[in-house]
Amino acid sequence: MALMAAKGEITPMPEFAVFADTGDEPAEVYHWLAKLRELLPFRVKIAHRDIIYGKLSDNLVQWEHSQIPAYFKNPNGTIGIGKRQCTKHWKIVPVQRKIREATDTQRKRLPDGYVTLWQGISIDEVSRAKDSREPWITHRFPLLELRMNRNDCEAWLRKHGLSAPKSACVYCPYRSNAQWRTSKANPKEWDLITRIEQQLSARGEFLHPSCKLLSEVDFSTEEDRGQMNLFENECDGMCGV
Repeated sequence: MALMAAKGEITPMPEFAVFADTGDEPAEVYHWLAKLRELLPFRVKIAHRDIIYGKLSDNLVQWEHSQIPAYFKNPNGTIGIGKRQCTKHWKIVPVQRKIREATDTQRKRLPDGYVTLWQGISIDEVSRAKDSREPWITHRFPLLELRMNRNDCEAWLRKHGLSAPKSACVYCPYRSNAQWRTSKANPKEWDLITRIEQQLSARGEFLHPSCKLLSEVDFSTEEDRGQMNLFENECDGMCGV
C-alpha cells in the first residue's frame, strides 16, 4: 500500500507511515523495513509502546494476563485461547501516540476527522475493517477501494521485483507450522521463543494450538513424510493494524 502510494497509484501522497515495533519481529521484517524507508518518498516513523517497557517479550505478563493470545486447556479438555492484549497496547495505542507527536498537538483536542489513517486490509479480510474509536481519526482502506485481495498484493510486489515478509512477533501463537519451522532454523529466534514458552508453560499456556511445547510438535511436511503435497492448507492468519 505504501509503495503504491509512492508510485501515485493511491492518492493523495501520505505525510508519513507508522510502523508499530514490539521489538520482537523476525530479522527479515526489520530488513524489509530498512529497505522500505529507502524506497518511500515520505517518512516512516517507528512507534514503540514506551521506552520504559522495552520489548513485548520483556513484558509478557501484565495485570495477571498474558499479553499474547496463548492457548490453554479448559477443565473439560477443550482448548481455549486467551485475550489478545498485544494489538491494542503495543500497536494501536503507540501508533495513535506517534500520530499525535507528529502533528504536535498532544495537548490539544483534535477536531473530528483531523487525521485520515490508512490501513492495508484486503478484501479477503474485510471483516477486520472497522471504524476508528477515536473521533479525531478517520479510517481509510485503500486496498478495499481497489478490490485487491492478498494474491493481488503479492502479484503487485512480484511485478515490481519485490517480496514483503509477514509482520508478526516470532512467538505469535497465530503463526503457522511453516513459520515455526523457519524460526527453528534461526538459533537467536528459537532461543527467544523457548524463553517465552517457559514463561507460558508455567502458567499452563502454550504457543501452539495443540497445547504442546514446540519441541513436542511434529513440524514435518507431507513431503518430509514421503507424501505428495498438493494442497498444504496452513493458516494464513495474521495480527496487526
